[in-house]
This record gives sequence, structure tokens and C-alpha cells, in this order.
Amino acid sequence: MANPYPAPHGTIHVEDTEVLAHEEWPGDQLVLRLYAPETAAAARPGQFAHLACDPLLPMRRPLSIQRVGPEAGWAEFLYKRLGFGTRLLARRQVGETISVMGPIGHPFEVDPEVRYPVLVGGGVGIPPVVFLAEVLKDRPGVEPVAFLGSEVPFPFATQPAGFPVSGVPETATHADARLEDWGVPSRLASGAGLAGAYRGHVPDLAAAYLEPLAPTERRRAALYAVGPEPMLEAVARLGQRLGVPVWLSLEEYMACAVGGCMGCTVRVEEPTGPAMRRVCVDGPVFPGEQVYPGT
Repeated sequence: MANPYPAPHGTIHVEDTEVLAHEEWPGDQLVLRLYAPETAAAARPGQFAHLACDPLLPMRRPLSIQRVGPEAGWAEFLYKRLGFGTRLLARRQVGETISVMGPIGHPFEVDPEVRYPVLVGGGVGIPPVVFLAEVLKDRPGVEPVAFLGSEVPFPFATQPAGFPVSGVPETATHADARLEDWGVPSRLASGAGLAGAYRGHVPDLAAAYLEPLAPTERRRAALYAVGPEPMLEAVARLGQRLGVPVWLSLEEYMACAVGGCMGCTVRVEEPTGPAMRRVCVDGPVFPGEQVYPGT
């Protein structure tokens, strides 16, 4: 496997951005769109930005980038109103200014040999998956499929799925409307009984899709996942069982987000032995077998 830390991260821009839209969804979820041209021009799927939630709060908060419009100069983020910082951020109004550092971290890298990228997102881990799906939709010879899970109402419009996904349970009837527009098949999962969603865990859908693939097809598949730790471990174990490469984008509390404070380190198992790596700049994307080594 290629070196997961091939080079230092690129330039991190610091810019004062304008709030273009701030939309609230059920479950204390919000979608924030900023005029952030420097971040939008440089961002890639799996990266994040560090936002100043309020002028009176010195510590920033890291948010995954969900979509960008490089030509128009906007960047979009999904987050939940949970702690002190995000509650302050949720008060910001259209037209206000928010300081942003970004983009930060190593992104997802989809190998040219991968024909079947399987994208798995859970909760606030959905944004990088949406970003990756939008990038892959126009790549020749690539057939991405996305599986999205949530225990609260999905923070996007859903609709009956128009694209078939082989192997998945018939109860998974709905898809992300954005991905439908892009021609990317998707299915939804939830333990909360959400309409049109498979009643269970989202890695189950990925397994149902991958297991029936012929060996030649499976050799050209890879898993890309973002979400809570139990979900990430389940995806990593699925990849190990089926012999499919796995790439995980980790979420971690962090202070500086530029590698200086060492507050976001995680233990990984590298070929030379165990090591501590910083999620912000050594990641956030890591090989699955390094985060969850096989037993």
C-alpha cells in the first residue's frame, strides 16, 4: 500500500467569509454555506475547515466540508448543534462574517484502478461522502455507490430511489435526492425507523452490496467511510473479511488543527509498528487496517 502520509498538507488559507445561507434541519442539524473562495478552490473530499464560531470564543471548531462551488466561491458544511461552540455558530446570520482556516488535512485518494467505490457515511460523517460522490460522478469508468445512515431525520431531501443497487434489502427504498440528480446510486439506513430507510446499521448495506460481487469486481472495489467509531470499525472489519481496501476519515476533538498542539493524536499500526498520528494533518484519512488492525 502506498505511503498514507505522502507529503505535508497544502496551503491552509485564512479568510474572512460571508454567511450566504444557514439552513436548519430536524435533529439540531444545520447546513452552513459560506462565501469562502480560497477554501472552495483548494478543497478536496475528506478535508475539513476550522471555523471561528463567535468573535467572543477564541477556540475554533473543525467541520468537514460537504460541498464546494469553486467557480462561485462557496463552501458548505453540515454540523449538529451540540456543544457551546456549535450553539454559538448556529446563531450566525446571513451576511455576517466568519473566519475560516482551510482546507486542512489529507483527503480521500481514489486509486485509478478502483472501479467500484463504496461510500459509507453516518450522521455528521455524511458530508465528506457527499463531497466524494460529487467528485466521482463525472470520472470515466467509475461506478460509485453511497450508503448513508442516521438516527435522526436525514439533513437532506430524500426520494424514492431511481437507480438499482444489487444485493441491498428491498426495505431500502429511498435515496439522497442530490445523489439521484448526479446519477450516483444511494440507499439509506436507520435504526430509528425513518421512512424509506433500511432498519439497521449502514455497514449492513455495504456488505449486502459487496458480498455478491464476483472476485474480479471485488478486486476493483474500495470502501471510503466517515462516521462514528463503531461504524468505522464495522466497515474496516468488512473490508478485511472481503479483501477490499478501506479508507477511513476520522473525527477527533482538536485545538489548533494544524499539527502543533498534538491534541488530536490517535494510535495507528504501521508497517514499522505502532505510532501516534495527528488526525488534523497526518489524516484525517487513514488506511482502515492501520486504525483497526486485523486480529
